[in-house]
Amino acid sequence: MPDNTKLPIVYVRGFAGDTSGIDKAVKDPFYGFNEGSTHVRVGAGNEPSFHQFESPLLRLLLDDEYKLLVEGGQDAYLNAHDSIPANSIWVLRFYDLSASTWGSEPKEFRIEDAAADLLNLIDKIRTKSGADRVHLVAHSMGGLVCRCLLQKLLPDLGRDPADCVDKVFTYGSPHGGITFDAGFGLFEKVRDATGLNGAEIFGPKRMYEYLTPKSDYDPQGRPSEWRARDMPARDAAHPTAFPRPRIFCLVGTDPTDYDVAFGLSAAAVGPRSDGLVQIENAFVPGSHRAFVHRSHSGRYGLVNSEEGYQNLRRFLFGDRKVEATLADYRLPSEEGTTWQAEVRMSVRGLPIVIHEQTAEHWCPLQLPPSDAPADVPLTSTFLCTGLRPHDGQGTMRYAMHLRILSLHERRGFMSFGDHLEQTADFDDILVIDVGQGTWAAWNSLIPGSIRDHAPGGTPLADEDPAKGRWEASIPLPDSAKPILGDQARIRLTVTPWE
Repeated sequence: MPDNTKLPIVYVRGFAGDTSGIDKAVKDPFYGFNEGSTHVRVGAGNEPSFHQFESPLLRLLLDDEYKLLVEGGQDAYLNAHDSIPANSIWVLRFYDLSASTWGSEPKEFRIEDAAADLLNLIDKIRTKSGADRVHLVAHSMGGLVCRCLLQKLLPDLGRDPADCVDKVFTYGSPHGGITFDAGFGLFEKVRDATGLNGAEIFGPKRMYEYLTPKSDYDPQGRPSEWRARDMPARDAAHPTAFPRPRIFCLVGTDPTDYDVAFGLSAAAVGPRSDGLVQIENAFVPGSHRAFVHRSHSGRYGLVNSEEGYQNLRRFLFGDRKVEATLADYRLPSEEGTTWQAEVRMSVRGLPIVIHEQTAEHWCPLQLPPSDAPADVPLTSTFLCTGLRPHDGQGTMRYAMHLRILSLHERRGFMSFGDHLEQTADFDDILVIDVGQGTWAAWNSLIPGSIRDHAPGGTPLADEDPAKGRWEASIPLPDSAKPILGDQARIRLTVTPWE
């Protein structure tokens, strides 16, 4: 990828807590984004398998030739140079003024001030690099700093956020705030009333203040229908709203490996979370997203994971977007029966699953019953033609594992009379090869192992005549037809991505 096609990347870290936590954060020259990991659960023969992930920051230097320009301090470097390369990485050090380690009185941290610092850094980088826009990559609260910039600060200044920010990627950001399964709402009320260690920024009152522009702000207080995770669509009513499809939210589903406060945080937030942020609060509706079985932070955390990096890289640098939809299915309404779908996405050559929505991880897709043909989006992913096999031969291969499950209740209780635990009503893998054409085959119909499968025959035909859009349908195997109907199919849609 030529350097002139790359945009600067700005990293924005998460919440550090009280002054001692802030002091610890500012000692790190890259605010923690340089931290990698060396853990994998199990390998062959039930022996631990060592997998070294270098960190998202270092991998961008190695894989995409980005540059870190510090030499004693980012600000000093920027002030001393009239021009900088566009393929550069920067870290927003918004906590420095709130630390006590510099021998001065710590300044109270405010999200609005961090967003203003972010804007100053972006403008300086754009001016000196010649890049029109930058990418923002944020962990946890850092995503809220980015949204404060996009939703409030820039609109209040009369500026269009899309003029200076191209894409936003968030790791485990509490877009809907932080809520708890335990305490019946008491924990949230105490946090918001006392402002313990500044954590009230994750409550609805403060979120409304720093996410709402002056033009929409209600002086009477937060409207009852307002929801923190919602961002306005870019339309006639909000012509400068940041486009939600330019946002990617990585959602963690592993609370058990989040050991902050000796596991008390994960216990209070509940199992439907990454240990700190509940799954339903970790994404912006209308954005792209992937679910991965990683915790909020720590040795099995989202940021220092191969899963997170691979999604980040494809979203930032991919050139095609692929959407998979379960199309034209029928599930007649049956009292006491609920249908769910589980989806996993794998990429050839990667030792991880880049997306998984499963019932085990509290995030299956719900399939609404319908007597008429209905559609349900399954997943979207990004392809990067620059990541095809090193020998230049072959195809980019993706696999989508699809399971359909039914749950039965009688008189409001789960019925186990005909239940087989962990057994799906339909279970198969769609193997997709993308090269000079696109081929797809169900694993149940592939003889032998998948690794020996070579796509052959006529590639899938484009069913959409619209320019810049490719669409094809793959019928489901016969085993699925009694469940989903004869017309049910997987619809693949490919559009350019830049």
